[in-house]
Amino acid sequence: MSGRQLPFDLPSRRAMGAADYVTSTSNAAALALIDAWPNWPGPVLAVHGPTGCGKTHLAHVFQEKSGALFLSAPTSLPELPAAPRLILDEPQLDETAFFHLLNRMKNEGGALLILSREAPARWPVKLPDLASRLKALPTVEVAAPDDALLAAILVKHFADRQINVAPEVIDYLLRQIERSFAAAADIADRLDRAALAEGRAITVPLVKRVLG
Repeated sequence: MSGRQLPFDLPSRRAMGAADYVTSTSNAAALALIDAWPNWPGPVLAVHGPTGCGKTHLAHVFQEKSGALFLSAPTSLPELPAAPRLILDEPQLDETAFFHLLNRMKNEGGALLILSREAPARWPVKLPDLASRLKALPTVEVAAPDDALLAAILVKHFADRQINVAPEVIDYLLRQIERSFAAAADIADRLDRAALAEGRAITVPLVKRVLG
């Protein structure tokens, strides 16, 4: 650990670009559709999967490619440009406004990427026309990270911090942490700080203490 410095309480930057997106069988289909834009089956694509599976990172990849804007809720439609390119991440829906947004995308074009935990066809909406429209949307699922993807994410987080960790450390972490991108980022940060504070390498005993 020579040359390492004492830890400072600086915010870590989450790399969200296409070059930082790690692929595996759990997310390859979703990434292929994002890469296929603007040649989508229609103007709207819904990506669904559990919390922490990387949907938001995928949206940033789409934003980098398309210039899309993140929209928290479809309530300010008159202010949107013609043929808008939008991202709705876990939208809190006004059903009527959302139905009008889908109609606008169908009539004007543009692009709308929807991110959610459940597929839109399973959303508990009350407006019959909206329910019908949601069932017809093209959708793709992102599964929770598999071992290969989570291991690659962990290695990347440590490499971004210029830390080399032994394979047995990665193997141990895979058995202990929550299977999500957020958990991988959090444990890499915690281990980096602990290793800096103690002036030692990241080993399995250090991991056990930090997790304990």
